[in-house]
Amino acid sequence: MRTTSNPAFRNLPVGGGGYAGFNSAPAGFPGADTRYGGALPTTSRPMTVDDVVIKTGITLAVLAATGTATYLSGLWVLTLPAMLVGFVLAMVIIFKRMVSPPMILAYAAVEGVVLGGISGLIGSTVERVTGSSSLVLEAVTGTVLVFAGMLVVYKTGAVKVTPRFTKWLTGALIGAFGLMVVNLIANFFTPGGLHLRDGGPLAIIFSLVCIGIAAFSFLIDFDAADEAIRAGAPEKTAWYIAFGLTVTLVWLYLEILRLLSYFQGE
Repeated sequence: MRTTSNPAFRNLPVGGGGYAGFNSAPAGFPGADTRYGGALPTTSRPMTVDDVVIKTGITLAVLAATGTATYLSGLWVLTLPAMLVGFVLAMVIIFKRMVSPPMILAYAAVEGVVLGGISGLIGSTVERVTGSSSLVLEAVTGTVLVFAGMLVVYKTGAVKVTPRFTKWLTGALIGAFGLMVVNLIANFFTPGGLHLRDGGPLAIIFSLVCIGIAAFSFLIDFDAADEAIRAGAPEKTAWYIAFGLTVTLVWLYLEILRLLSYFQGE
């Protein structure tokens, strides 16, 4: 069994047999008998590709709706509080051993506010400097193209998802976020910190690396979803898949938005 670099998928059903133990139902799934620690087989129907598509579509629709509303309304001051709420919700979803569609949709709504606010702040800055108002549209287009491209790569088998590949990508992911944290701390002591986010050559390289890591993370996410489907995971597991894909998409969009702003003089 392969693991995934996406922390959102750490909460897929765990137990004996099948992918990640899909022969047992975690608390919160229909059919889980808590008298036996939720170890009895679930009576829920197995998850299908359609379930993943529909749940992901709903989640992203909520994110897009709140993001667009925040961006157009100019309520960008909500960005920081929404970011904090989104982080808390993500931690609860990841570490709470039960499926909660309302909580996942709440996370999507809050992250939409975050994306709308950041897009407005960076987009307006770029527009003042260059007169161009296309930054956000370009970032959205780039995100969609990268996602579609990685789906094609996965479906054609151009890149195989192996345990070694997963370990390598997980290490790269941990390294990237570690550098972000160090850069943030360094900012308090040195202007620009490690210069990973100041728009210079090093910042451009770092954003490209982050975009690459986020893009290849989709391959592992797709593979985790495929294995869950083949193993007969409960239908509600599709909400976890939707959450995991949303987390990756949010990160990818922000990195693309940031990279484009560098090239446009932000």
